[in-house]
Amino acid sequence: MTEPEPRSAEPAPRLRPAELRASDSDRDRAVEALASAAGEGRLTLEEYTERSNAALKARTLGELTALTADVPAVPMRDVAGPADVEMTAILGNESRKGAWVVPPHLTVRSVLGDCHLEMQHAVIRQEVTTIDVTARFGAMTIYVPDGIDVRLSGRAVLSAKSSELSGEPLPGAPVLVVRCNLFCSAVNVRRPARYMR
Repeated sequence: MTEPEPRSAEPAPRLRPAELRASDSDRDRAVEALASAAGEGRLTLEEYTERSNAALKARTLGELTALTADVPAVPMRDVAGPADVEMTAILGNESRKGAWVVPPHLTVRSVLGDCHLEMQHAVIRQEVTTIDVTARFGAMTIYVPDGIDVRLSGRAVLSAKSSELSGEPLPGAPVLVVRCNLFCSAVNVRRPARYMR
């Protein structure tokens, strides 16, 4: 009497791409697409707020796709609009102050340096402003006026990212999205000192 041949284990069912777990980078890209769409007037501030909050909580790629299906995946910038701004502080200090025009997107890099952004007298024309901060043994301080809606996100390894603002944002106030990639660094959002106002 022959023994029955052992059945081979059935392969695990393959998940569809939409069912795969979303990474932090996937969520960041979705929020960036939503922020760009809001800055271009494709989304209202309320729609951006609702969708960006949902994107940060999304578990799968399918959930992120549903939130960004009706907006461009790649930011479409107006040639005549304000250009992106890059700040780099290496072994030194870098600052923006006074009545400067804030672009929709700023990139800040700090290596053993210190960056200051003073926005209390700045001109902010868009609903959503995104600041990408990469710092290594550096620091960045952002001074914002009362009422602005500030949202901090990103990674902070042996670092700190904090907001010292108090009170609720004003209805319809500009949104400042600060995305951090920090190592042994600090990002602080605070109100300007009384003499700076």
